[in-house]
Amino acid sequence: MRNTSASSPPGGLALSTILWFWLPLAATWLMMSAEGPYVAAIIARMPEAALNLAAYGVAFSLAWLVESPIMMLLTASNSLVGDRQSFLALRRFAYRMNAAVTAVMVFLAVPAVFGFVGGRLMGLPPEVAGLAHTAVAILIPWPAAIGYRRFYQGILVRHGLTRRVAYGTAVRLVSMSMTAAALALWSGLDGASIGGAALAAGVVVEAAASRLMARRVVASLAAEPDGPVPGTPPLTQRAIARFYYPLALTSMISLVTGPLLTFFMGRSRQPIESLAVLPVVQSLVFLFRSGGVAFQEVGVALIGRGLEHQRDIGLACRRLAAGASIALAVVLFTPLADAWLRQLSGLPRELAEFALLPARLLVLLPALEYWLSYQRSRFILTGQTRAVTFATAIEVSGIGLVLFAGIGWLGMIGAVAGSVAQVAGRIASNLFLLAVSRTTPRDGVGTI
Repeated sequence: MRNTSASSPPGGLALSTILWFWLPLAATWLMMSAEGPYVAAIIARMPEAALNLAAYGVAFSLAWLVESPIMMLLTASNSLVGDRQSFLALRRFAYRMNAAVTAVMVFLAVPAVFGFVGGRLMGLPPEVAGLAHTAVAILIPWPAAIGYRRFYQGILVRHGLTRRVAYGTAVRLVSMSMTAAALALWSGLDGASIGGAALAAGVVVEAAASRLMARRVVASLAAEPDGPVPGTPPLTQRAIARFYYPLALTSMISLVTGPLLTFFMGRSRQPIESLAVLPVVQSLVFLFRSGGVAFQEVGVALIGRGLEHQRDIGLACRRLAAGASIALAVVLFTPLADAWLRQLSGLPRELAEFALLPARLLVLLPALEYWLSYQRSRFILTGQTRAVTFATAIEVSGIGLVLFAGIGWLGMIGAVAGSVAQVAGRIASNLFLLAVSRTTPRDGVGTI
């Protein structure tokens, strides 16, 4: 990896500088977390809501699975793009990845293929399968548009322009809203198709906006002399692949968590109640975790190639982590919990009371999210991306083992076992990275 890092002042980084860098990224994740529920709320107000919501959920899940390999392009461009040669090399790699995920989406939209996936593998009712197939076809541009905009968002983050990333997400939400409203009023399309079109239009517009906002940075990179920075090797496609594929695998492994929780909860004590409160509890906790997800890019951009600012970033991480978990605790251990679960989320009294313990057991998860992102950023900077993949595999394996033991042997309530498993898996992942960081010499800092 080349020895060019995001610009930062000599000496230490002020906490205020780090926080202002992080805040737009945290806001971006918050806005993105509202995207799925927002589109679902639109579909729920249209004819045949149940069928269309089910079809939209299937289409969105399939598109999300296809998209997962390109999710880490933001991290890759944030970490690797430092001059003209590295920009052109990673752009070529990103375009190839985008072409690959688009080809998968096109293949999935072939009627015979989707008939096998939706009918034989997923067992969808014919009416749901038909609606979902149309929505999948509409979502064909979605993964590549996300890959395109994440590539340019990473360049914006590397150059300290994090507010523009948030602006792009705001543009995306506005575009989604306008598309959904126009189609609902004048198109006559079904709800699942309108949901797919709104998602696709939003990310395409956001991709264009991200490229537009990055134009000056791209122009400055393009104006540099050909070749890498003197004294550093060129960034090759093989080097990028060695750096990136473990990160892509990390995203794909992470997707297993949701189906894993659903599978075990469906076979636990009080399965209906557990499955009913799962999305409500997860959505609440993610509001406080989202800033931690964003913190990975802060670490990659600001720690420095020689890890010279890791003390400053670590201090910011600890304060934000403590603040996030304390804020969640304030909600869950006060009357605010009842207000959130019953009045905002609409759970009946019995389900709200049932959800309280599983939610409280997750109170440490926001802090653990920040810690994980901080540790991941250091491994990404030193090019040790395989460690990130191993940590994710350990987390998912830990969740599965705890669910198996808690539900299969101890007879725990599904939602309670799920919360314990998530915290245990995340702690195992963090401890693994901590152990590896203490046994890895710093000689290799800055190499892929």
